Amino acid sequence: MRSEEEVNRAVDRYADMVRRLCMVHLKNHADTEDIFQTVFLKYALSSVLFQSEEHERAWLIRVTLNACRDLLGSFFRSRTVSLDQVLEAAAPSPPENREVLEAVLSLPAKYRDVVYLHYYEDYTAPQISQILHKNVNTVYTLLTRARQMLKERLGGDDHEG
Repeated sequence: MRSEEEVNRAVDRYADMVRRLCMVHLKNHADTEDIFQTVFLKYALSSVLFQSEEHERAWLIRVTLNACRDLLGSFFRSRTVSLDQVLEAAAPSPPENREVLEAVLSLPAKYRDVVYLHYYEDYTAPQISQILHKNVNTVYTLLTRARQMLKERLGGDDHEG
């Protein structure tokens, strides 16, 4: 079991990341807060010795993704929330950012995960492969397919680098 100082430090450092991951998956503020509490409770009760900050961060990402998937797959989860409700709950953003966010949120989960980790958390494909327990080439393939889907959804036919 971790000390209160350790837990507070982790919450200060990783709260935004955990909440963003939850919102990407759950599209619901109340469920996001539930999973947020669950993740940090697991952290507080965990006896895992982290080798580095990166190891700790990866562990929290994995626990968060698993908790989100567990909630989404639970028998009792029968209601859905519209994308508009999620976007209204998010901080106001310019229309072009809102359009990109809508496109990212509309991707299937396996693509959403790699896009989020790569573009929002700045992980490389090899790092994502370790976090998600997938082959590196699979991660590259998922990123390529996700980019193509986003390009189609956003109407981007120009060839920018």
